[in-house]
Amino acid sequence: MTTTTAPAPQVPADRVTSPRRRPRGRARRRWPLTVVGAVVGLLFLAPYLVMLVGSFKSRAEILGVPPTYLPRSWHPGNYLSMWSTPETPLPYNLVSTLVIAITATLLVLGVALPAAYYTARHRFPGRLAFLVLVLSTQMLQPTVLAAGLFREFVVIGIDDTWAAMILVNAAFNLSFAVWIMHSFFAGVPKEIEEAATLDGASRLQTLRRVTLPLVWPGVVTAIIFTFVACWNEFAASLVILTTDANQPLSVALTKFVGQYDSAWQYVFGVSVVGIVPVVVLFALIERRLVAGLTAGGVK
Repeated sequence: MTTTTAPAPQVPADRVTSPRRRPRGRARRRWPLTVVGAVVGLLFLAPYLVMLVGSFKSRAEILGVPPTYLPRSWHPGNYLSMWSTPETPLPYNLVSTLVIAITATLLVLGVALPAAYYTARHRFPGRLAFLVLVLSTQMLQPTVLAAGLFREFVVIGIDDTWAAMILVNAAFNLSFAVWIMHSFFAGVPKEIEEAATLDGASRLQTLRRVTLPLVWPGVVTAIIFTFVACWNEFAASLVILTTDANQPLSVALTKFVGQYDSAWQYVFGVSVVGIVPVVVLFALIERRLVAGLTAGGVK
């Protein structure tokens, strides 16, 4: 008994593509997107580049006509002299900003995490009204309530203190953190937690080892949003913190801009210093954020 093998189907010659031609075709299709992405990225980075270059110029060179894109003589000493200017005690302002932003972020995370988890896992009476009430607080900004908050802190006795600004920043960023993490917790199936409970894990162990790794992108988003908002807060700090040493960098920056004279080289320098912690935070968290977003994408 003989067996015959069916001939392989013939592929037209015009459809045959060499393996070398495909990567070239893809590269040709991608280079316009690469160029567009580079142009868009350059447009976003241009103000920061101008600010960075301007911090190395002298005041006369910044205000000169016509303006120059690059300094004729570089002045790296601006980053040293701005810390000892009589206008404001910048070292204390930097410490104040760090303490307020970090402490307020930790406070928001400590309160919003259990609140978001409970509202996502339990159907209690008034749950929707509670979530709407939390969301409605986003309509109120520190600028509108600064005077009332100052009066309240004076009565309590914590005006012109870090504690006052920590409470203000935590209160006005808590609602967003609760809502963003609530949506992530609600997206995790309950069956996963029930399976961990059947394996002998407690509620806290289930939350820490099973649920939190799945909602890590939401936690990271809440951390970044809260920290950046606390770091850049200006209006309430200007009203509540009256002592120069207690004020954050956002308020101290205005001391270099006067009615008749402005030290623009110091304004640029302080602005560069002010964005460094935010960039460092993104660099440290970016890998965990991407890992959390891609978790479960490959089966």
